Amino acid sequence: MSFLKNSFFVWACALIILLVLMWFSLFTGVKDVRFWDLFGDGDKLVFFVVSRIPRTLALILVGSGVSIAGFVLQQLSQNRFVSPTTSGALEAAKMGILTALIFIPNSSLFVRMLFALGFTFLTSFLFIFFVHKVKLRSTVFIPLIGLMFGSILSAVSTFFAYKHGIVQNIQEWLLGDFSSVMQGQYEAVFLVLPAVAIIYLYADKITIAGMGESFAKSLGLSYEAIVYLGLFVVSMVVSSSVVTVGAIPFLGLIVPNVVSMIVGDNFRRTLPLIAYVGAVFLLICDLMGRLMVYPYEVPIGMIVGVIGSVVFLVLILKRK
Repeated sequence: MSFLKNSFFVWACALIILLVLMWFSLFTGVKDVRFWDLFGDGDKLVFFVVSRIPRTLALILVGSGVSIAGFVLQQLSQNRFVSPTTSGALEAAKMGILTALIFIPNSSLFVRMLFALGFTFLTSFLFIFFVHKVKLRSTVFIPLIGLMFGSILSAVSTFFAYKHGIVQNIQEWLLGDFSSVMQGQYEAVFLVLPAVAIIYLYADKITIAGMGESFAKSLGLSYEAIVYLGLFVVSMVVSSSVVTVGAIPFLGLIVPNVVSMIVGDNFRRTLPLIAYVGAVFLLICDLMGRLMVYPYEVPIGMIVGVIGSVVFLVLILKRK
């Protein structure tokens, strides 16, 4: 009974923190919008509904989804330092968007997301295949290979972007930025909801698959099917996030690692906490970006990248 009371108190405090951050996110920005303005100023109400609410929802969904996607990749690769950033998934999504822009210049956001989904799934599959085949299973070696792989994809994308004269078109996907999120242009991130639901539904099977192919098959589990499912769901989250707000580096790396260090590695029990911490972390970083050089705004991808790279370095040194 005492444990239940303590657990309820902790989650109540966590909910209050999230609601407070959402409130600041909704009412912070260059355009001054206050709560009571929503009842007497039609223009501010429209701006609030079209811009502020979509931005806050996108922050929560992307923060939760990308953090969980990173945790799934870490389970399937059996490596703590694997994430969409260190597996080439973000660069693959950008390459998919670039391909759509080259072959279908007037493609819709949905079509670009489908291209990004296909490229991300293929790249993630190749990366996991490589992880299982390589003999040197160093904790640091695998993510460094992933970073090199991502750099190659990024270089190829940049080359073709210059060749076709569309470098400016892909700049918005190079660095995560929520300032352009508006109603009618962000709905793709809602794919995070079914993706997270699928991950939670198959949490136990993903955990078993993360223990190795032979162990999973000895328990009668279809190892390949679970890996394909996990990679497809991760690709859904990454592609929908990148096509909507751009690439946010290291988010799927630092959040799962920090949470696991505190509460352990129970996959099903840890998922809600990872989703919560990812959402809170992204809300805080976004508020920092809005207030740091007010009235201008620092892209959130830059802030998360700086914090994430420092945490990544600390984790590597600690593990060594």
